[in-house]
Amino acid sequence: MGTNGPPRREPLARGPHEVYFKNLSKLKQKEVMEKNGNNHKLRVCVATCNRADYSKLAPIMFGIKAEPQFFELDVVVLGSHLIDDYGNTYRMIEQDDFDIHTRLHTIVRGEDEAAMVESVGLALVKLPDVLNRLKPDIMIVHGDRFDALALATSAALMNIRILHIEGGEVSGTIDDSIRHAITKLAHYHVCCTRSAEQHLIAMCEDHDRILLAGCPSYDKLLSAKNKDYMSIISMWLGEDVKTRDYIVALQHPVTTDIKHSIKMFELTLDALISFNKRTLVLFPNVDAGSKEMVRVMRKKGIEHHPNFRAVKHVPFDQFIQLVAHAGCMIGNSSCGVREVGAFGTPVINLGTRQTGRETGENVLHVRDADTQDKILHALQLQFGKQYPCSKIYGDGNAVPRILKFLKSIDLKEPLQKKFCFPPVKDNISQDIDHILETQSALAVDLGGTNLRVAIVSMKGEIVKKYTQLNPKTYEDRLALILKMCVEAASEAVNVNCRILGVGISTGGRVNPREGIVLHSTKLIQEWSSVDLRTPISDALHLPVWVDNDGNCAALAERKFGHGKGIENFVTLITGTGIGGGIVHQHELIHGSSFCAAELGHIVVSLDGPECLCGSQGCIEAYASGIALQREAKKLHDDDLLLVEGMSMKEEEIVSAAHLIQAAKLGNTKAESILRTAGTALGLGVVNILHTVNPSLVILSGVLANHYVNAVKDVISRQALSSVKTVDVVVSNLADPALLGAASLVLDYTTRRIY
Repeated sequence: MGTNGPPRREPLARGPHEVYFKNLSKLKQKEVMEKNGNNHKLRVCVATCNRADYSKLAPIMFGIKAEPQFFELDVVVLGSHLIDDYGNTYRMIEQDDFDIHTRLHTIVRGEDEAAMVESVGLALVKLPDVLNRLKPDIMIVHGDRFDALALATSAALMNIRILHIEGGEVSGTIDDSIRHAITKLAHYHVCCTRSAEQHLIAMCEDHDRILLAGCPSYDKLLSAKNKDYMSIISMWLGEDVKTRDYIVALQHPVTTDIKHSIKMFELTLDALISFNKRTLVLFPNVDAGSKEMVRVMRKKGIEHHPNFRAVKHVPFDQFIQLVAHAGCMIGNSSCGVREVGAFGTPVINLGTRQTGRETGENVLHVRDADTQDKILHALQLQFGKQYPCSKIYGDGNAVPRILKFLKSIDLKEPLQKKFCFPPVKDNISQDIDHILETQSALAVDLGGTNLRVAIVSMKGEIVKKYTQLNPKTYEDRLALILKMCVEAASEAVNVNCRILGVGISTGGRVNPREGIVLHSTKLIQEWSSVDLRTPISDALHLPVWVDNDGNCAALAERKFGHGKGIENFVTLITGTGIGGGIVHQHELIHGSSFCAAELGHIVVSLDGPECLCGSQGCIEAYASGIALQREAKKLHDDDLLLVEGMSMKEEEIVSAAHLIQAAKLGNTKAESILRTAGTALGLGVVNILHTVNPSLVILSGVLANHYVNAVKDVISRQALSSVKTVDVVVSNLADPALLGAASLVLDYTTRRIY
């Protein structure tokens, strides 16, 4: 049976946690109690089973202790805390000046599956007497350990309310089943991430009893790096060790596949020996298989190897300093994928124990390894890097939220849980094979002047770009496209990119279903009735998609830009010509004859200037780069373009840029031309608003910044009141044509709608 703790000791010097929580702003005690129907202090029992869960529970315990007017705290210690082989970690609880009410020896030694079951049974036998004596209003249980399952089961059967910390997360192995079982027993839930909250909701938990607080340990982590760390590093790893030049290894057995996890541990140690860096190895936890893992360590001489320091336990304050300044952390501890992200330290997560956890970009997964080479390669990739700090699991304010949540609990409410049935969100993870070989697209942009090919990653990064002048004839153009694509595909291997397909953005009218350019603009000669898909697909043995450059710009915005997540929006390209694309209900509109979104040819004046399409008064005839160049040339021929501060060489060709420069320098005629162009574009946008009623208009291209204010002004004067509130923004994409061509491939091959 359990034993009562010793009499209260003289208080130790207060640590930073206690001082912090003493200084927290408090609500008035009477006001809170009246609001929640509680006429007495909330009696909280915190039960801790091991060093890992104490690191999460300690900040909450300090917070509870700092508000004695609201709470009474009872601490129960059980599990591996009380075992010498695992460091007798109950001592750190005493060092934090917490009175331990009860110590329960619940671990049955053996470190196998049967021992875990017997340990749960032993805890279930001992806990009822303790809970009968304590009579807590609420028990705080953390995580997914088998000891925690015994705690939650006992409390639930004895009608004691349970607050579960870190429910809703997805990792791997038996831990998932235990964590979700505790969730079903718990009455209140404190989760760390938005996805975890959604998982709890999907598990039918009452949303009103779920608190998205963040991880309590982050309250300490986010201020940890300011402390003296060199003495800690020297104490555990040696005085000759520098920051970012050592490794922290922490690997536990996987209880659902013990044999494989021991094999992976052997490979990990072999890789670490080969990597030849000073390494701090922590002994595994008490799970089934840990004894075999310790045997592996001793068989390989890790405890006596000059490059290794093997320890049973490191105090949490010191441990976070060690991982914060390490060159890398390796293993399968949840600490690696959760807490270490706060420092941006590189992490190699091994095996399946944390499969499904949300991770920052600092985590590289090695799901399986048949030899040490894969782990060694991962070490070479990760060691010594510095990633951005991640706050996926917390922002440093979890404990104040949890305390406020505890105060809100109404003990008069019935214990019976309510259930709901909301939808669940998908989760995304990453894998070493995907990182070593990034999924990418070949993007081709056929412009009036240049022909460009790029390797574009799934995230929209242009990994490599090639540019050539666009040939004048069909044969030369197609030959050059094939040559550049073959070169890019070959280079993709060298930059670890796996090409999923080819996307082509071209001017003119395109049948995207067949991959055929039906009719081109006058800017690209010999480019009508051209089948682009067949010859390129045959040459590269890759799928090929083709679309109009305006549509591609809209797709780029939908995937990478302002249009991401927007149901209805329009993109207008303002460059050499005027084009665009329309996205309606998340779908790109092509029209019955693939002529939709020819936005440059919206007529805004019946007797306006002639357009290249043969009509008059089109937006393109007023606002395109060609139109502005035409007007600039007229002014220049009449000696009305240049003003003070401008100069041109004799051989220099007059361009739209000269007109814009002249307007900026006060040339009233240039200003008038630009004002007319902006008005024409604005009237075109008003027509678009009245026709398709988008919620967003995105101006793209080199002239977008010059037109955006004029367009907004015309909308405010000419549009119907119901559409005047539309957002008009300038694209932030550097290369929408290439990104749009890439999205043709990436959206389709990743099963998104196109």
